[in-house]
Amino acid sequence: MKVSVVTPNYNGEKFLKTFFESLNNDSDLIGEVIIVDNGSTDKSKEYIKNNTFNFPVILIENTDNLGFSPAVNQGILKARYEYIFSLNNDTEIKPGSIKALTDLISSDENIFSVQAKMLQYNNKQLIDDVGDEYNLLAWTKKTGENHNSNEYTEVCDIFSACAGAAMYKKTLLNEIGMFDNNFFAYMEDVDLAIRSKINGYKNLLCPDAIVYHIGSATSGSRYNEFKVRLAARNNVWVVYKNIPIPLKIINFIFLFLGFLIKYLFFVKKGFGSTYLEGIKEGLSSRSKIDKVKFKSKNTKNYFKIEYRLIINTLKFLKK
Repeated sequence: MKVSVVTPNYNGEKFLKTFFESLNNDSDLIGEVIIVDNGSTDKSKEYIKNNTFNFPVILIENTDNLGFSPAVNQGILKARYEYIFSLNNDTEIKPGSIKALTDLISSDENIFSVQAKMLQYNNKQLIDDVGDEYNLLAWTKKTGENHNSNEYTEVCDIFSACAGAAMYKKTLLNEIGMFDNNFFAYMEDVDLAIRSKINGYKNLLCPDAIVYHIGSATSGSRYNEFKVRLAARNNVWVVYKNIPIPLKIINFIFLFLGFLIKYLFFVKKGFGSTYLEGIKEGLSSRSKIDKVKFKSKNTKNYFKIEYRLIINTLKFLKK
């Protein structure tokens, strides 16, 4: 089984040597590596064009930075293989990881995505992300962040795979839709995961697939105006797009508190006005977002999602 590796790149030349060398270890499973360059001004494109690799490399060149979501979608549309491995450029993948991912995702037709165990590049015993959880407060949380890698050794259900190192089935992406181009970056994978759950599919952690991740390599620090504004806007869109009106009404108080607490948090961080700008943009431009049409056959799946949101909220409150 061959896979299509899809990787957006924006001025990531300094990461590409390590990225490609690590992929060489699993080259027998790689049908192609599709690099979507978002208008890089460094020598990323020259590096790719002037080097040879153990697998076909396809370079898509954009003149501008279109964002993560549009870039990955470009790669998916170009991909020739069923399994799409969405992988950040600031990563190093451990040998055998692609086989572990393909073995798991091919084991059940109801599996939509499988998440690699992402470890911190500079402290390889600590977890960066093993899947993202979403709760009633409309908060997203990295599962296992800063925990020891040994705490996650079993395949388990996750709410959402992190698209920085996750494998998807192209046929299911064609069925439920790809990443939303409007999101540009941030929350696009959670949006996609909710749509997969609405349609009854599963997202799993694959602990035997190991990816070392630098993190924030393209966008910079953990908190900055760019990330805070986009994440706030996109979070409004996630709720508007995926949650039907009855559940919006039921969850209103939690959603209100969630956005309020986040605002107060960012006020302390010096980004209060930026966060509000993102919320306002999300509300004022929601008409450009295509809402997920409610289908009665998916009613039980909405109840399952609501139950998961409740459980995730209780987990958060206990900490």
